[in-house]
Amino acid sequence: MSSTVDIVTIGNYKEKLPRWDPNSKNHRYALVDMGSNGIRFSVSDLCPPRARLLKCLYRERAAISLFDALNRPSTSAHGDHPLVFPDATIKQVSQTLARFRSIAVDSYDVPPSQLIVFATEAMRRAENAASMLEAIRAEAPDLSVHILSPQVETLFGAVGARSSFVDVKGLILDLGGGSVQMTWMDTSGTSGYQEDQGQPLPEVEAAVAGQSLPFGAARLIKILDTAHVDVQTSEKAKLQDGMAKAFQTLCAKFPTLAQLAAEARGKEAGIDIFLCGGGFRGYGSMIMHNNPIQPYPIPSIGSYTASGQLFNKTKEMLKVNKSFEGKIFGMSKRRRAQFPAIVTVVEALIAAVPPIRSATFCSGGNREGALLMMLPREIRNSNPLSLPDDIESSIPSGPAQGGTTLQVLLSTLHSAFPPGFDLTSVASVFSLQLGPLYASHIWCRMGESDAANASSALHDAINHPDSPGLTHLARAVLAVTLCARWGANLGPIDQQLQRNLRELVDAADPNAGFWADYTGAVTAALATVIPAWPKSNEAIRDKISFRSSAEQGKKYKLHLEITISKGASRGLDLDDLRELFKKVGKHGDEKKKVIVTVNVLA
Repeated sequence: MSSTVDIVTIGNYKEKLPRWDPNSKNHRYALVDMGSNGIRFSVSDLCPPRARLLKCLYRERAAISLFDALNRPSTSAHGDHPLVFPDATIKQVSQTLARFRSIAVDSYDVPPSQLIVFATEAMRRAENAASMLEAIRAEAPDLSVHILSPQVETLFGAVGARSSFVDVKGLILDLGGGSVQMTWMDTSGTSGYQEDQGQPLPEVEAAVAGQSLPFGAARLIKILDTAHVDVQTSEKAKLQDGMAKAFQTLCAKFPTLAQLAAEARGKEAGIDIFLCGGGFRGYGSMIMHNNPIQPYPIPSIGSYTASGQLFNKTKEMLKVNKSFEGKIFGMSKRRRAQFPAIVTVVEALIAAVPPIRSATFCSGGNREGALLMMLPREIRNSNPLSLPDDIESSIPSGPAQGGTTLQVLLSTLHSAFPPGFDLTSVASVFSLQLGPLYASHIWCRMGESDAANASSALHDAINHPDSPGLTHLARAVLAVTLCARWGANLGPIDQQLQRNLRELVDAADPNAGFWADYTGAVTAALATVIPAWPKSNEAIRDKISFRSSAEQGKKYKLHLEITISKGASRGLDLDDLRELFKKVGKHGDEKKKVIVTVNVLA
């Protein structure tokens, strides 16, 4: 590769990335990722205070495989050829990037200084990468193109994967067309790091310790399809050895991972893995296609979690890929053609890592990672669930939106649970850190019918599938709970969606469905007494309170006492409050019963 090519390294990535300034008049950024399997483009809004959400305004993918162009069949008598891009590919890429530049600058008002293009494995290997860059500069003179070093690719990929979650603790792997990266990330307890005092960022430490192996899906499928069997065996051995050494390197660097690995080998625990890149997302789409819950209710591979047991069924996934003739959601023809290579990488991963407890597939990648690394550390580590976006919220602006009223509201809902009940012991809107988001929906759409709102609650869970912080379980719990808040009176089509979302919830926690229904019914009672977002803390405390106790026998009995003020009871039929709980404990084989008493203060 020519020495004139601009390389982004761990040492200079901060200078290469556009600067984010909270006081800037324009917070729109455009990124182009020239990957080996395709070229991805996006425009994002990093406007404070919601910069952490990395809100995407526009996205597009150009189906240009730089790997295929670089590794086209040879016409040489010796069967080899230099690694160069054909003129036709250079022209196509340069014109595509010029078009992306026009969309960003002319249509979305992105300042040219806030538009960045970066490339990975294929551009690192190309002997005429400089020619490609010259052509791009000719088509779009103010467009800067940077080639990521393997460590920076690992950094951006890992941080991009993390961008979809509140916290991450596990192995992070990224499978693209030309390479696969592995690193470790633990975002818990990172608040003590002082970047300005010379302490290395945990993300950078992970990237430096991580490994990049030249076994992307496009490269590996070429070997499996065309190479002699001896070459295939040799390359598979290199992949397996490289994957094992990468894991050992990370264990040596990170004591927490080494301890988890030891416990996993002793069958006491397992390793959680987070997977990004088109190759791994393809494998996740195949797993989702084979999920016991069908049709699977959430149409996105982002934040989908599979058990280690299901993840390990590589032979079954290969069989389905070969035999299933229809369209598999999330998988293109190209991805299905590369599936044997993807499985080969997955099998090498399974062999290298102790028992895998769970595999979570991430929608974020290099672009999201680069955007997140532009932001200050306190924003990167903030909880995206505290910044709900694209949702109709019932929280008004002004003083009532402050944390006090919200906390009193959530505390009032908590009080409906039995004393000593551990809210973290069950998958709920509280344990999944969804409290503020849930509260923002309580008084939404009050002008619509309960049936319409129950239906809307289910569909909201799948309408914005890539919102940061929302796993599939979190979406399902939020949907089922909000649906119960509106009485869960559903038409036949929505009943099917509700059943499948409940299956997802119950698969994670057999008790979660009951507590979702109960929470929704308690919320409905509160919203009946208080018909709009409370204007003060006293508006909650003076009107309604909850107290409960539990009785464990052959059937779990929950005694709930609702007390309302005399003024709040005026015109209310108290039986209507009791009726809100009639469906709680009635799903499936739930052996639970709620007994409700309503009192009016004299």
